[in-house]
Amino acid sequence: MVTRRGFLAGALVSAATPGLAAAPGVSLRPFPRPSALALRTVPSAADLIDAASIGGRVGFAVADAATGQMLETLHPLFPLPPASVTKAITCAYGLDRLGPGFRFRTQVLADGPVLDGRLDGDLWLVGAGDPLFDTDALAGLAQGLRDIGLREVTGRLMVADGALPHFFEIDPSQPDHVGYNPAISGLNLNFNRVHFEWTREANDYAVTMDARSETRRPPVRMAQMQIAERAVPVYTYDQVDGRDQWTVARGALGNGGARWLPVRRPEAYLAEVFQNLSRSFGLRLDSVEFAERAPDGAVLLAEHVSEPLDDILRGMMRWSTNLTAEVVGLHATQAGGVRPVTLAASADEMSAWMAARLGARQADFVDHSGLGDQSRIRPQDMTHALVTAGPNGQLRDLMKLIPVTDAEGATLPGHPVEIRAKTGTLNFVSTLAGYIRTARGRDLAFSVFCADVPRRAALTEAERERPPGGRAYARAARRLHQQLAQRWATLYDV
Repeated sequence: MVTRRGFLAGALVSAATPGLAAAPGVSLRPFPRPSALALRTVPSAADLIDAASIGGRVGFAVADAATGQMLETLHPLFPLPPASVTKAITCAYGLDRLGPGFRFRTQVLADGPVLDGRLDGDLWLVGAGDPLFDTDALAGLAQGLRDIGLREVTGRLMVADGALPHFFEIDPSQPDHVGYNPAISGLNLNFNRVHFEWTREANDYAVTMDARSETRRPPVRMAQMQIAERAVPVYTYDQVDGRDQWTVARGALGNGGARWLPVRRPEAYLAEVFQNLSRSFGLRLDSVEFAERAPDGAVLLAEHVSEPLDDILRGMMRWSTNLTAEVVGLHATQAGGVRPVTLAASADEMSAWMAARLGARQADFVDHSGLGDQSRIRPQDMTHALVTAGPNGQLRDLMKLIPVTDAEGATLPGHPVEIRAKTGTLNFVSTLAGYIRTARGRDLAFSVFCADVPRRAALTEAERERPPGGRAYARAARRLHQQLAQRWATLYDV
């Protein structure tokens, strides 16, 4: 466990991982203080927001990251959807409850004796919820069984996914086919997505569904696709006899293409792929059953150990992977002694933790990834949490470097201002929260939330993936984030 003092003082990186220490507090090249004229020409926040003309509401809070003194705010106490900025809090929650060195372990166990390459009993595949577990890792387990000489199993393949509760999806309001809204389980594979690919052949299409990874493409039958003679909707989903049954509109296929589709029964997906891979290594596993956990006394035969949690979280913050956030959040909740029955219940635990440990007064999360649009947090609470975590702490280190850009959106190489932050995007919601290191080395903590909640709520189901005006809103909001950050880096560089 990470101590309160260790986490809140921001000592994790500097004490445990010197190679990842933050940049110097003062630039190696001195920069002059902004002149009075330069300060007078800095546009006001109100002018920037008016020029952005994005509608809805904008709220922000920027503070001195060392002292917590609030420097500038707008609607700081009005709760708004944080979107994927939620993941910054999930990072802190996971690090505090699990520790940066926590690792997920996926194991293959035997509940009977193994003699002369024969297991007289059941073979158990047991998960811990590893969000990065993929087909290559699963193949490594199958190969490990071959390497120890296992050639026959008299019993069943037992698949145990009870390390985490099973959730059919993260956010039920999302379209069925979006790969960023998969199921969650104690056994996850390929971010719980299946690869759908189609190619034109004469007047028809060849369709494949597989569990591809960098080196393998095992076919999958538990997720099936049929082409339907229609133009819309593009996809439909149903669960038939325990399989994910998809249809796709022929009129949307064009000359060919591919996309990832979510998997709703990860344990069945993983079991089928493991059977396929084991067969390729000479081991047949014909009978499959599912259980919560392996029996006491089962013997370890093979194991896959994940990267440490801090590395996993760094990838999550860069790629904003929703499954990773939900798995880490659920594990953190269980580490606190609560087995949640819903994602919202686990998110409630994180909200309470944020209040107790990071000083938030009105944080209200419905998940750990920010995908659900009912989450709310006040800009002031978010900024205060960042101040508490510390400008040189591990949370800042896990955040992505946000390039400083010009008015056209082009990156300005070598710019003396450094922004490390987490972005968040939903339809008509755009957020940014993190740290600014000014040219003279002053650290600021900030959060800026833009949301047009009524416009988002008015979207039809068909509009949710690519809503009219959505891209224009996102571009304008991101440009506003940049302008506000540059304003603060100039105005408060003292």
